[in-house]
Amino acid sequence: MSGQISNEMQAELLKDQQDEITAYYLYKKIADFVKDEDNRTIIRAVADDELKHYQTLKKLTGIELKPQRLKVFIFYWITRLLGLTFGIKLLEKAESQAITSYGVKERQVQGLNEIIADEERHETELINMINEERLHYMGSVVLGLNDALVELTGALAGFTFAFQDTKLIALTGLITGISASFSMAASEYLSKKQEGGQDALKSALYTGTAYVITVALLVLPFLLLKNPFISLAATLVVAVVVIFLFNLYVSIANDYSVKKRFLEMAVISLGVAGISFVIGIIVRNFFGIDI
Repeated sequence: MSGQISNEMQAELLKDQQDEITAYYLYKKIADFVKDEDNRTIIRAVADDELKHYQTLKKLTGIELKPQRLKVFIFYWITRLLGLTFGIKLLEKAESQAITSYGVKERQVQGLNEIIADEERHETELINMINEERLHYMGSVVLGLNDALVELTGALAGFTFAFQDTKLIALTGLITGISASFSMAASEYLSKKQEGGQDALKSALYTGTAYVITVALLVLPFLLLKNPFISLAATLVVAVVVIFLFNLYVSIANDYSVKKRFLEMAVISLGVAGISFVIGIIVRNFFGIDI
């Protein structure tokens, strides 16, 4: 069968074949740590599809291939750390070009139509069936993270010009941020409880945890650097990076557009920081604060 295709096509099919066997071992490895029986069944079904694709391509190329162990290792740990849905969808996005690629090859090589059908329909349906707890609380995480970004970047900007002392700014920022995290978590709990939700406590924990982690990241530059204005610049960079990474995660996990949400959160957070910095200048000059 391999003699009926060109060397160039053979090379392209071998690359696809390598991706399929790598994905098979990855899904199989992921399934081993998944506790939920339904999710584990779904992942194993996806793995079986990938192995079937590999076998189809093997018949065309006539060559046996081994998985890319490094890729399996990297994606496995991304999935363990960032969640089942994120890891699998990230892998699928990395392979999304395969559908177009298979479509082009189908005109020259017979036997790829079943793979295309699976890639377009079956795997997507299976992945959409995955039920992961952390995604149910994404709204609570957004609440905590967004509020911390907006409130604390603004507060730190104001503190920077008002105090101009990194240790004092860091201390004040931590007190403000941690206090606000408790307040925000309590508000989320009461809100969910009022709505009759059975998961009010978990929602509050997700909100509070997201808030505290964000506070720690934003205050960190003031603990590591001596110049308050350089520290503020570093904090703003951290804020933008946090906003980007979070929106990237959400966009991959929930198939959202990352650009619009990222720009919206970044503009709001940096805009509030700028306004607060100006307020800090006014307060310092008006009250004659000199620390």
